[in-house]
Amino acid sequence: MNSDKTIQHSDAATVFNKNVERVNWHDETLWFVREKRDRSAHQIPEWELLRETASQIKFNVLSNIHDYLVEFEENAKKNGVIVHWAADAKEHNEIVHSILKKHEVTQLVKSKSMLTEECHLNDYLADRGVEVIDSDLGEYIVQLRKEPPSHIVLPAIHLKKEDVSETFHEHLGTEKGNIDPQYLTESARQSLRNTFLTRRAALTGVNFAVAETGEFVVCTNEGNADMGAHLADVHIASMGFEKLVPKRKHLGVFLRLLARSATGQPITTFSSHFKKPREGKEMHIVIVDNGRSVQLGRPEFKNSLKCIRCGACMNTCPVYRRSGGHSYHNAVAGPIGSILAPNLDMKKNADLPFASTLCGSCTNVCPVKIDIHDQLYKWRQVLVKEGYTPKSKTIAMKTMTTVLANPTVFEIAGKTGRFMMKNFPMVVNNKLNKWYDNREMPEVPKESFREWYKKNGKANKGKKDE
Repeated sequence: MNSDKTIQHSDAATVFNKNVERVNWHDETLWFVREKRDRSAHQIPEWELLRETASQIKFNVLSNIHDYLVEFEENAKKNGVIVHWAADAKEHNEIVHSILKKHEVTQLVKSKSMLTEECHLNDYLADRGVEVIDSDLGEYIVQLRKEPPSHIVLPAIHLKKEDVSETFHEHLGTEKGNIDPQYLTESARQSLRNTFLTRRAALTGVNFAVAETGEFVVCTNEGNADMGAHLADVHIASMGFEKLVPKRKHLGVFLRLLARSATGQPITTFSSHFKKPREGKEMHIVIVDNGRSVQLGRPEFKNSLKCIRCGACMNTCPVYRRSGGHSYHNAVAGPIGSILAPNLDMKKNADLPFASTLCGSCTNVCPVKIDIHDQLYKWRQVLVKEGYTPKSKTIAMKTMTTVLANPTVFEIAGKTGRFMMKNFPMVVNNKLNKWYDNREMPEVPKESFREWYKKNGKANKGKKDE
């Protein structure tokens, strides 16, 4: 979401949670996808070997990224591809716009690209008179609704078919109240067909780029990237520099992991290789940094650049499933987004690493073995040290440190707390206590464990000695 206003995850999640029925549906739907992932993974005996191999390949890439980038550029140029380098989002958007301006293109068809969401390309081009149509069905739906995607693989997962029906009726003139998925999908297909046939420029993302050959691979289930790229005169590919793999043979490892981790499929329906432009056409690739080199320089966080954008960590995360993707106020939501976002802007995204139970489920399902929950914990430490956490929380933690470090103070605090909860419950059960918002406070114990142990511990010990 392209906004300067700081949004707290907890506040946005509270809004999402007002509709209990939708929250439960969102939770169950994503868990269904997680279960599909498990079934698909368990069908491959060498699944853990694939994960370890992919992790090591990515580690090699990140450790030698300078050499692989040069190799990829050289081979891509030999293939006739025009290579551009962008230091940040602004430069990426300027490069894309300059290519379109050169060809006098005012309409662009775009397939799914989380990098362009990260760079807010659509808004940038719209402000300069370029109409952008997202051709991925989920992206198309949220674009019509003027919403950002809420998931990196399932952009419209926060919407039900009734929502899609209303959106299509308003923007495409479909039959009001018709919620048949086949009807709605066909309506979108008919609407997009003319877009593919008339746009002279197409933009795609990049799932993998091969240093050895200078080619890149785009994975889709709808074939929209192929339609756009093959019918257009100009093909622009936007790529974060971490998308590299050393050799073509390594693609076999990642293609087996990607779809299984994302949706439980054996492989994406279309895994399209783009190597060189067709005769008389142009192919551009924009290689983007936008904070990646900074993350690469942070030893405790550089593993996050292994991410292949499968979304498995989102599908399993209990916080994401029950708070919705938009609550993360970032292009990439969920656990992996909570690691990547503070690297781009610590102040704006300081809340995100705390939006986690640190249960480790995200790490368990990651196909490239990123230590996600460990990095979330490390980001918390960094953010506290840098002073980006609320002062109230800092004061509370320092107070607790004092209480827990002194047995006498701890005992007095316990007695005071129990007395207040028993005789003046409103001191605790009020709107200022965020914990109480969604929980019932426990029954006040008659005594503390220390008090119970003083009465019973010695007696029990004596019985054992006998």
